Amino acid sequence: MRTRVAGALLAVLVVAGCASHEGTAAPDTRARAAADRVEPLSDTPEPRLPVTVRSSDGREVTVEDAERIVPLSGSLSEIVFTLGLGDRVVARDITATFAQAEKLPVVTRNHDVSAESVLSLKPDLVLAEATTGPAEAMGQIRDAGIPVLVVDPAQGLDDVGPRIEAVARALGVPAAGKELTKRSEERIAAVRKDVPSAKKTDDAPRVAFLYLRGSASVYLIGGKGSGATSLLEAAGAVDAGAESGLKKDFTAITTEALAQAAPDAILVMSKGLESVGGIDGLVKIPGVAQTPAGMDRRVVSIEDGVLLNYGPRTDAVLKSIVGQLYGDTK
Repeated sequence: MRTRVAGALLAVLVVAGCASHEGTAAPDTRARAAADRVEPLSDTPEPRLPVTVRSSDGREVTVEDAERIVPLSGSLSEIVFTLGLGDRVVARDITATFAQAEKLPVVTRNHDVSAESVLSLKPDLVLAEATTGPAEAMGQIRDAGIPVLVVDPAQGLDDVGPRIEAVARALGVPAAGKELTKRSEERIAAVRKDVPSAKKTDDAPRVAFLYLRGSASVYLIGGKGSGATSLLEAAGAVDAGAESGLKKDFTAITTEALAQAAPDAILVMSKGLESVGGIDGLVKIPGVAQTPAGMDRRVVSIEDGVLLNYGPRTDAVLKSIVGQLYGDTK
């Protein structure tokens, strides 16, 4: 998520305008609960090592031990903890926001990995996303002889199982990976079963995903590749940005882009919403107040650290989106 946004910012002219800090909306309690804790498997697995696995960057990675693990994203930390191996994690990325990880030292600076901080902890294994960087830092870690497993990025619900199982194989607990995959997919399926079905395709709510950082004057609308499409479709909604023809992952918000997307509701990260002054500030962003979502003040807010993880807590994220979008009616 953070890399898609960072890439988009290089080509974006951000919207000017100062948001009010009045009337900040309270974060959704279900999303907050999902972000606060993970739920480990009931039986703690015992790693069977060594194992050799293929990293998504094409390298063969041999893991001799897994007593000291450093996951370099919140999503990967979530998987390790939910597999029941959180007591082996010795550091965290800034995006690991759940309670069990909060006391761990942070080894990223403004989302960039600090090789010195990682190496000082003497890890047996580093878990990274395909987008983890900078490349120089990752090279330093590999040059020190630390095994680095790179996992394919999460783009949608279909990635939940493969990512869990990739991490579980590297940790020598493949059976636990299959168990967690089964649990996660069954829970997602149960939420999807309860999604209100539209009588016609045209009745499906149109939802625009906005990435907001008011303190930095960053106002973006998600398009194809933002990562939100799969969640919105599972919630019985239409990704308004992607459907309106936005080909990039993120584009600067303009009145024209919002008018074309014509969202019935707006999906935001909770900290992003807070950064623009809550719903009162959101509707002051040019073009928002003129959309159906802005006129109805219809906003779906999900905790930053869990929204696009596509992992063991995605069922809770989906449930929260559905509840906020439809008012808990079926």
